[in-house]
Amino acid sequence: MLSPGLPQGAVPRLERPGPLRDRVYEALLELITTRALQPGQHLVESELAGHLGVSRQPVREALQRLNTEGWVDLRPAQGAFVHEPTEEEADQLLTVRTLLEAEAARLAAVHADDAGVAALRELCAQGEEAVAADDVDAAVALNARFHARVMDLAGNVVLAELAAQVDRRVRWYYTPVARQRGGRSWVEHRDLIDAIAHHDEQRATRLMREHTEHTRRSYHERTES
Repeated sequence: MLSPGLPQGAVPRLERPGPLRDRVYEALLELITTRALQPGQHLVESELAGHLGVSRQPVREALQRLNTEGWVDLRPAQGAFVHEPTEEEADQLLTVRTLLEAEAARLAAVHADDAGVAALRELCAQGEEAVAADDVDAAVALNARFHARVMDLAGNVVLAELAAQVDRRVRWYYTPVARQRGGRSWVEHRDLIDAIAHHDEQRATRLMREHTEHTRRSYHERTES
């Protein structure tokens, strides 16, 4: 029986090759990113080990790594807890994300070909379907894929590497506002695609900056809605 906050079907299968500790780390990070494990939730090694079908040792090692990276807080005599991000932490990361994504949109408008634009339109259609079905998990995943595709079209390896460093935290912050952003987010995506398709660098930059700013504001306003 899964503990509260870890819904049935949420636990990833540990089938990828590589050291067990790394696979456990990836599984726990995915559970945190998708908020199957909620901020502030107590993480019990024995329970996690049972869910993942492993011993406690790789779980302990994974929790230590997650603590180093700021995903988990290890408290003396209390144990491990999912980190609760402060408003300042979220604001700083989402501000950096705006800078990276706006430049990616500009470069995508320079380099995108018909196939790249078509791929963006297909992702957008899938995202709109997910919103219509009220499938928040799918909408969040498709949103991440859409932005990753824009980054790919930008063709700047260094920019992509920097974006990858914040990608999972962006998903973490986006998940609780995905339903609030709803269809409006995908309307903004469609406008952005049009700017990229027309190779309009200035408009693509502006639209992406406004789009990511809307998400940042929605995160801060989430408790008021």
